[in-house]
Formats: sequence, C-alpha cells, structure tokens
Amino acid sequence: MTDRVPRLRQVVLDATDARELADFYRRLLGFSFRPGDPDDWVVLLDSSGVPRLAFQQVPSLPPPTWPAGPRPQMLHLDLTVETVAELDEQHERALSLGARLLEDRSGDPEEPLRVYADPAGHPFCLFVGPAN
Repeated sequence: MTDRVPRLRQVVLDATDARELADFYRRLLGFSFRPGDPDDWVVLLDSSGVPRLAFQQVPSLPPPTWPAGPRPQMLHLDLTVETVAELDEQHERALSLGARLLEDRSGDPEEPLRVYADPAGHPFCLFVGPAN
C-alpha cells in the first residue's frame, strides 16, 4: 500500500456561459485566465500560475433553490476575508460584479458571513475567518 494520495487540482463549475462565469470569478478573486482555453472550458490561475477554478460549458443548468427547494446545491465555495470592514468592502465588490445576496449574517459575532449567488446561480459564502 502506498502513502500517496491524489492531489486536488481545481474545482470545476458548470455554466451555460463558461467564459462569462469565469470572468466573474476572475474579477472577484484576482485570478487570471489560462491562455488558449476555448470558451467551453475555461481555467483560472492564481497569482502563482496554479489552476484554482475551471468552468465547463453545459447546455442548460437550472440554478439551485438555496437554501431549500427542489434543486439543492451540490457544492459551494467558501471565501474568506480578515475583518468585518473587508467583508463589507467585498460585499459591495461582489454585488457590483453581478452577485446576488441570498443571506446576510454579517452581524453574527461568532462568524460574520454573507451568502451570495454568482451570475449562474451557484451559491458562495464570504466570511470573516482564517484563509487556511
């Protein structure tokens, strides 16, 4: 038996417009496009050139009905900032880029957070906490 395990390369999100959704996350997270990707498979790289997120084109994708309903989410992204002031600043950025606020728990003294839907409807959380 080996001690080696697979390494996580990237998280892939389905989208009816993969390039558009990739651009939302590129701007939100400060990533860059991997050069040469076609519009139906787009990879975002962090500042070190490491693949972090990919977007796969699909013909249709009904958005999840978060937090409950007939189409539950199967995955969401957790994004962190260090302070409540940063949470508020990034809230405004997320909205200006096309996110939609789903839940606001920014006043929670234990874990201030907000839940959003990206332009394709995928939920993601932005909260105050350690990055690791």
